[in-house]
Amino acid sequence: MATIEDFSKIELRIGRIKSVGDIEGARSPVYLLTVYLGEELGTKQLVAGIKGRYSKGELLNREIIVVANLEPKRIANVESQGMLLAASSEDKLSLLAPDKEMPEGSRIF
Repeated sequence: MATIEDFSKIELRIGRIKSVGDIEGARSPVYLLTVYLGEELGTKQLVAGIKGRYSKGELLNREIIVVANLEPKRIANVESQGMLLAASSEDKLSLLAPDKEMPEGSRIF
């Protein structure tokens, strides 16, 4: 079980996808996303395993929810600086997003 203290360490923010690219040589279906998280946090790049589920056009300028303080990790030989949130069930995948447009960088609590 996670405690409220554990959960409070996770910083969730609203981000807007500014660019979507392919990663040459990637062994899995991933995109390289550039996500703007507001003035305070700026832009981060995320490697997301959603290629084949979403087209580049569906993702560009879309608001998403990002784990903004995740330790960077190399995925597909690229540094990923956060993680987007999505729900999955069998063959379905759905990106999590606010139900109303929000300013980039807004905190989720």
